[in-house]
Amino acid sequence: MLEQLATPTQPDIIYPESDGQPMSDNTKQFKWIVVIKENLEILFANDPNVFVAGDLLWYPVQRDNKTRQAPDAMVAFGRPKGDRGSYQQWKEDNIPPQVVFEILSPGNTLKEMAKKLQFYNRYGVEEYYIYNPDTVDLTGWLRSDAGLEVIDVMEGWVSPRLGIRFEIADELQIFSPSGERFMTSVELAQLKEQERQRAETERLRAETERLRAEQAEARLQILEARLRELGIDPDA
Repeated sequence: MLEQLATPTQPDIIYPESDGQPMSDNTKQFKWIVVIKENLEILFANDPNVFVAGDLLWYPVQRDNKTRQAPDAMVAFGRPKGDRGSYQQWKEDNIPPQVVFEILSPGNTLKEMAKKLQFYNRYGVEEYYIYNPDTVDLTGWLRSDAGLEVIDVMEGWVSPRLGIRFEIADELQIFSPSGERFMTSVELAQLKEQERQRAETERLRAETERLRAEQAEARLQILEARLRELGIDPDA
């Protein structure tokens, strides 16, 4: 009897959900990571097929857990919202994140950033933005047939994919397609409180007008009653 040879099986590959690196090196870097990521979440909140993430490991090649990056913020169009331990591209219809952001800190090196640019260029990123909050310097790359190419002028630049506009004053300002500025969570909370107070003021004003109208109507009814007592028809 011939013995059937066992089919060799490939070992399972583990794709770690953490690279052991901190999300940010300082408060300024963390602030901008959160501002960009959360405002992009708000911008695409009503589109179920736009996935936004921050500091999420992206694995572009199946069975390769060494080739990876964790963009500070990334956007993948055509992918559903939802929780993920990592972005494993072969499980995402092989769609790479089209837009990525990196926020510089003093700990970033030129070699590190060069490798990131090479990675994003190789694996299909369409738009790549780097912001240095210390120098208020914004650099962008846009994909062409030749790969990612530097955007010459970033002031007033509008992202083809996101529709957001970049302005640079004392610090970076980002505006949604409707013209609303990207805000911190504190600014958003303050804006919400201002809207609540404005609505309360409008409610009180409407209530005051209603009471005045009721009082005027009551005075008119009293006057008409007195006229009738005097034999005068107020409707005549």
